Amino acid sequence: MDIVSEPNNNNNNSNNHMASYKATSSGTTTTTTVTTDANSASLIGGGSAGAATTPSRYENQKRRDWNTFCQYLRNHRPPLSLPMCSGAHVLEFLRYLDQFGKTKVHNQTCPFFGLPNPPAPCPCPLRQAWGSLDALIGRLRAAYEEHGGRPEANPFGARAVRLYLREVRDFQAKARGVSYEKKRKRPKPKITSTTAAASANAAAASATGTS
Repeated sequence: MDIVSEPNNNNNNSNNHMASYKATSSGTTTTTTVTTDANSASLIGGGSAGAATTPSRYENQKRRDWNTFCQYLRNHRPPLSLPMCSGAHVLEFLRYLDQFGKTKVHNQTCPFFGLPNPPAPCPCPLRQAWGSLDALIGRLRAAYEEHGGRPEANPFGARAVRLYLREVRDFQAKARGVSYEKKRKRPKPKITSTTAAASANAAAASATGTS
């Protein structure tokens, strides 16, 4: 999933910009465009001050995700303000994003269920990958507090959202035959002063023998 922003060149005095979701399914690119008012990107407080340096890729993506979520709330029926947003609304947003997913998730009735590399196409739907959703929630959780939201009321940190992400991870692991368990890094051997001294003595003895 990628959310991209494009400037509106039709009106130099306008604060609007375009936010688009782009997703590829079966070789066809589908773009959904929504208009976002930059002045309403922050629904709580005045927002954070602009950084003096060039924003990082993470900051740019976080800003686009935040603007898109705010636009989703405005398009909601009935429209929602950010203080009214709960974990349930965040779950609705995540399910809404599935239509832009690029990850094939097999149904339990699919003959390729549990196969990491299916040998042929199947009609199973495309979904947002668990890793993408998990990273998205992390960015939105940070953006919420940067725009004045209280940490204890952060809907992106709600228990229901955490449980949903865990269910998505577990089901996708079974459906796609992949494991999300992190590989443990082997600890690097510690070099003690005794070992270093022994190595130095050995090197000195070897140099003396060859001279």
